[in-house]
Amino acid sequence: QVQLVESGGGLVQAGGSLRLSCAASGSIFRVNTMAWYRQAPKKARELVASSGGSTNYADSVKGRFTISRDNAKNTGYLQMNSLEPEDTAAYYCHAVLTVFQGSKYYTRDYWGQGTQVTVSS
Repeated sequence: QVQLVESGGGLVQAGGSLRLSCAASGSIFRVNTMAWYRQAPKKARELVASSGGSTNYADSVKGRFTISRDNAKNTGYLQMNSLEPEDTAAYYCHAVLTVFQGSKYYTRDYWGQGTQVTVSS
């Protein structure tokens, strides 16, 4: 069974840093793209950063967050520096994976369960 598992969330003071991890497990042939989204209470889920053919960031996190991947480990990361209270949200990993199941290859997208990031002022 293919799944994404996030870790690294927590409580941090404003100005601090956290690194989120997203580990993909299962019969994975290739990680095509990986992205991080976040959703604050009563707000829509928003794209924070994506990594595929190119790297893209939301304007609100440019210069503070860095997305990266270790393809050998099928793991993605989101390094978050200079955190602000406005960054408080549940962070979700999203990936488009090519998986091998039942002697066939399939490409589909997956979501992690989310990890909470809380930034205190």
